[in-house]
Amino acid sequence: MTSSTAGNPSQAAPRWSGLNLPQPVWLVLLALVIGLASGLNGVEVVRAFSSGFGRILGDFALILLPSFVLAACMARQQLNGADRIAATISPITAAGMVCPDTAYATLASVAERRKLSVAFGSQAGYRLLFPAGPLIVATGLGVNSSSLFVVGLLLIGPVWLAGEVWARYRTAKPLEADGMVGGGLSWSSICPLAPLAVLGGLLLVGSVGDFSALPVVGFLTRPKGALIIAAAVALMETRPEGRRECLDAAMRRTAGLLLVIGAASAFGSMLSNALPLKQMLQPMIASIGVLLVLFIATMIFKLVYGAATATFATVTPILAPLVVGSGISPEAAVFAICLGSFAILPTDSFYWLVRSDALVKDAESSALATMVGGAALQAATGLAVLYALGAVGLV
Repeated sequence: MTSSTAGNPSQAAPRWSGLNLPQPVWLVLLALVIGLASGLNGVEVVRAFSSGFGRILGDFALILLPSFVLAACMARQQLNGADRIAATISPITAAGMVCPDTAYATLASVAERRKLSVAFGSQAGYRLLFPAGPLIVATGLGVNSSSLFVVGLLLIGPVWLAGEVWARYRTAKPLEADGMVGGGLSWSSICPLAPLAVLGGLLLVGSVGDFSALPVVGFLTRPKGALIIAAAVALMETRPEGRRECLDAAMRRTAGLLLVIGAASAFGSMLSNALPLKQMLQPMIASIGVLLVLFIATMIFKLVYGAATATFATVTPILAPLVVGSGISPEAAVFAICLGSFAILPTDSFYWLVRSDALVKDAESSALATMVGGAALQAATGLAVLYALGAVGLV
């Protein structure tokens, strides 16, 4: 199943009667209007727009293309297993597929009574694990830190557990009923996850070793190089006749998202030049702190746009000057934005995917309470853990 979260970000724009334009068009028009309103002449507006549009496209191309190749190959694999296995592997499956919608659709068929667990696990994995949310946000902010992978691992446990507890509460199923993790692991259930194991292993090696004297090894143990290797492993696992289809699907998803990212980057660059964002937000920063400002700003964007990937693409260029000027930990800033994107309303395609499957028998108010409450609990748990990690100097 293809997700609007990442597969077609141009559909994720706000809707107004008579002004139903794709998100990239809105961003381009707003960027040009802001540039002209700030006093730039025609030549300067074009120059500023071009500079902002292409500022980070190269980095994103090296991240998104192998990520979506990995996602397309994993989507073709048969992730078989019992419901407990499906719930357990949902976070890393969503991270590998770079899409919670696709991960949920893939695992829900074998999840049986654990579909809500799969839903909240997919949400957490996409937002906190490589190569999904943290890498997309870090690239948008210009953050290049080898510790992001480790911080994501520290956050995923408590956030996943919060979602699991909430899912069991909403389905009136005690934690002792069948345990948190089931048995019966088989090669067929874990083989499709081998590319993610390769990715994680390379990133761990890169985070603890110094390979400055070995350029090739250094590149392959950083996110972009590790992603290329993981995508190559995924392609080797795919039947030869399906490899070109996976590559074509990855190209389509990459091209659409790069357009959104370029337009959002140009908009953010133009906005930061025209408005003193740091000074405007200073009163709020002084009262609640930079991390909460990043968290709340992302949450607002997410509730408006619905799609998480489109939110990341839009919000990071806008918030980047605030992050750079605040002096806070770059890792903390990245995950504050990731956690803000947990917010969910019916504007999100993921809400309707879960609503029409796991919650199909629930009343609308009950389904809304389940999804909104679970996402809020996961976000609050993650934010509390993030502050705790900061207090002990880990971020």
